[in-house]
Amino acid sequence: MAEPPGEPPPQDVPREGQERGLREHLWPGHSPDRSEPYASHPPQRGPGQPPFEGFEPEGEPSQLQQSEPGPASYDPRGAEQAAYKLQVPEINISQRYVLGQDAHQAQEARQSMYQSYALGLDPYQTQEPISAYQTYAVGQDPCQAYERGHGPYQPHEPGYGLYQPGYSPYDDQIRDPKSRMLAIQNAKAYLLKSSTTSGLNLYDHLANMLTKILDEQPTNAVDIIENISKDVKWAQLQKKMDTLRDEHEILPTFEAAEKRKALFLKANGEGDEELEEEIGETPLPNVMETAFYFEQAGIGLSKDESYHVFLALKKLTSVQPIQTCRFWGKILGLEMNYIIAEVQYHEGEEEEETEEEEVIEEGGKGMGEVEDEDEKKEKEDEPPKSTYKPPPVIPKEENGTGANKYVYFVCNEPGKPWVKLPPVTPAQIVCARKIKKFFTGRLDAPVVSFPPFPGNEANYLRAQIARISAGTQISPIGFYQFAEEEGDEEEEGGGGRDTYEENPDFQPLSVAEMVDSLATWVHHGQSILKQGRCVWLNPFQKSEEEEEEDEEEEKAEEPDELQQEIGPPLLTPLSEDEGIQNIPAWTAQPSSNLIPQYAVAILQSNRWPGAYAFASGKKFDNIYFGWGHKYSPENHTPALPPPVQAEYPSGPETTETRDPTLEEELAFKAATEEALAAAEDEEDEEEVVEDDEEEEEED
Repeated sequence: MAEPPGEPPPQDVPREGQERGLREHLWPGHSPDRSEPYASHPPQRGPGQPPFEGFEPEGEPSQLQQSEPGPASYDPRGAEQAAYKLQVPEINISQRYVLGQDAHQAQEARQSMYQSYALGLDPYQTQEPISAYQTYAVGQDPCQAYERGHGPYQPHEPGYGLYQPGYSPYDDQIRDPKSRMLAIQNAKAYLLKSSTTSGLNLYDHLANMLTKILDEQPTNAVDIIENISKDVKWAQLQKKMDTLRDEHEILPTFEAAEKRKALFLKANGEGDEELEEEIGETPLPNVMETAFYFEQAGIGLSKDESYHVFLALKKLTSVQPIQTCRFWGKILGLEMNYIIAEVQYHEGEEEEETEEEEVIEEGGKGMGEVEDEDEKKEKEDEPPKSTYKPPPVIPKEENGTGANKYVYFVCNEPGKPWVKLPPVTPAQIVCARKIKKFFTGRLDAPVVSFPPFPGNEANYLRAQIARISAGTQISPIGFYQFAEEEGDEEEEGGGGRDTYEENPDFQPLSVAEMVDSLATWVHHGQSILKQGRCVWLNPFQKSEEEEEEDEEEEKAEEPDELQQEIGPPLLTPLSEDEGIQNIPAWTAQPSSNLIPQYAVAILQSNRWPGAYAFASGKKFDNIYFGWGHKYSPENHTPALPPPVQAEYPSGPETTETRDPTLEEELAFKAATEEALAAAEDEEDEEEVVEDDEEEEEED
């Protein structure tokens, strides 16, 4: 680096009279006979800066003197700093061993430190000379330029005290070079220790980091050292590519796009003219409109997911012969979720499917009966049969009625194939009320519970859908009405009404009225009885043919007739729903209190968290987003197992007799022999008497 004009070039200072030359170079006119004012003061770093740490004054403050600077001792750092003598730390014997130097080398190191002061260098940090002229020429503050180098260390810094006289961190630790090498080897072995999780070691990691830094030479490397460490580790843990062909990495977003790609493709031959014709007759619901109304209250899915569900329902309606379709909701699972569609088939389509199912069931039963007959023939000695008669199986409701009124299709994500759920049975609904299980997202997953559930997760999902629909499907009062003719016939027959129709003269209520009173909302879904059916059925009721075949004894063993269960009728107001302790069954509120004239009435079920309904004019809808669990104020307690059966009664018939002794056996043997002898004598006598009688008759 070129020296600035006006500054004398650096000169080598001889060893003899080194201290004197240094003083004359720094403070011309300073006499060696005068007291050294800086003997007890450390060199200051600048105006207003604290003195160097680790300095211990040798005398009292009153003995401190300052020398008047000479005419050539101008220093822009301040006259006070230039008037002090610079202290140079000495190198003791312990530091010589640590540095691997002898006394002569240590002396040369001391001289180099003097030279660094003379040349304007920092003795603790190797750097180019920084002079006051250079700082002023650049336009910087000389104090700031002085602080750029590593000056004396602060107490909290790791290098604090290393250059103070008589101090060395290795004085009491490592004195022998062999021990020092052993310590270095142990440290290196520790750094080479591999991690138990990643298999990497710190030594190689630091070496790779330094190699990357030296190769790339980024600006402000110390600020991005953490990112460099992450990049180096990621490069070592990434998948190794083949030399012939690189393996293409599939991102999750790309996989999701591939799954939904089929939703955006049009079917072959589908044109704009056909779409215009099918607009009025399509069973496809307007999912985006429903999502808009629920969004007013902060309920629903994102716009992207709602549109994907919209496209998935369109694909379902184009494949299946569906008359009506509705987006029922979304049930969350531990691994995957369920998107549910509620549909109704055209008349006649559903009957064909049910007939096929019945044929399969009958065929299975026939094969089982043949196998049972073969097994009975093979078994000669059958064990005693139990007299226990299980309770009669309650048959499921026919498709299109009761709990099986609608058919449900589910899929885990929009774009995946729709799967039809099987019809629900009363036994599944009764058992589902006694258990509480989280869904996994796999329809074939077993349901492990007590009492044991009769089916897998697909059946449990169908049972929960039936329960939620029966309790949360609501509509504004007056929107539906009973058919007059059908209603009169059903009332005469003694049954409840199970059908309704839309009221063409429906006049919607205001949002304020629908929020203030729950009596303005009604249930349009049939409630499920304790039996597991919507319509009660007597399991012991038999047909006329069966009654004629049964005997009187079996009739006497039959239990008493069960009482018929009666549930709430259709279109029952919500105000009659029972609360949960102090919690009402429903919570009604407007979607906005700031703009009530454009608000939407929102109802939330407290019995089934996640069930919502909205009403705005003549439009309303129901939806469910949740885990499929019913709210219970207390913790769920599984049903206890039945009590242990009692032991069989002990009596002479079932008690085992003790083994007889030898004397008893001999006595029993003698008694039996005597009895046999007596019986033989009697037979002989009878034969003699018979012979005499025959002879007399002949005579």
